[in-house]
Amino acid sequence: MHASELFNLTDKTAIVTGGANGIGKATAIMLAKHGANIVIADLKLEDAQATAKEIEALGVKALAIECNVLKDEHLVRLTEETVKQFEAIHILINNAGGGGGGRENPFKIDVDDIKRDFELNVFSGWRLCQLVVPHMKKAGYGSIVFTTSMSSINKSPNMSGYGGSKAAVNHMVANLAQDFGPEVRINAVGPGATKTAALESVLTPEIEETMLQHTPIKRLGSADDIAGAMLYFAAPISEWVSGQTLFVNGGGVQTLE
Repeated sequence: MHASELFNLTDKTAIVTGGANGIGKATAIMLAKHGANIVIADLKLEDAQATAKEIEALGVKALAIECNVLKDEHLVRLTEETVKQFEAIHILINNAGGGGGGRENPFKIDVDDIKRDFELNVFSGWRLCQLVVPHMKKAGYGSIVFTTSMSSINKSPNMSGYGGSKAAVNHMVANLAQDFGPEVRINAVGPGATKTAALESVLTPEIEETMLQHTPIKRLGSADDIAGAMLYFAAPISEWVSGQTLFVNGGGVQTLE
């Protein structure tokens, strides 16, 4: 493969869930800069529309769709509208998720809180894979990337549901690689502490210093750091990589302990 083709996504269509802000937005813009047309699926339609305009300014096509990944009809509509608009689906960034990580005291929550972690982080992404993979196989090119988390391998208090759901993502990805090949690859990216708006709202110099004590690359991550790993998995350069989880964490663990 010629070097110019390794990261070339021209004429590819990518869906990015949770793509209006943060890591999702950075990933959408990164893929667009390498030629992909982008579908921004997000709960916040106005933010998704604003991100789509930024992407169109890069010279590719973009579509904003309001999407609650907990609603199956939204996932079906997302798939159908993407195919209607772009005639194919090549890339899926399963980035939308969430949960109660850090607040999951097992004596103060109930099983519904844990179920919601898995619905957000595991079930919705699995269902969207089921919907888009036939279109990827038809197109002859498919790459799915999940956003997982360092909590999937760390051991911390008040994280059992969130951390457990992200660990399930890692293993689910490894198993789905067996089902989706050879046309479709599936991998996961696990961010370390990344300076998104959510982290910066609680970050102090003291917290940052503590986080960096066990981080060889002495800074916190940026959304672009994570987007670069997403690009690697989405692009042809990783055509023989599937079922893997890549942790992007500065070489260490950012904890408050």
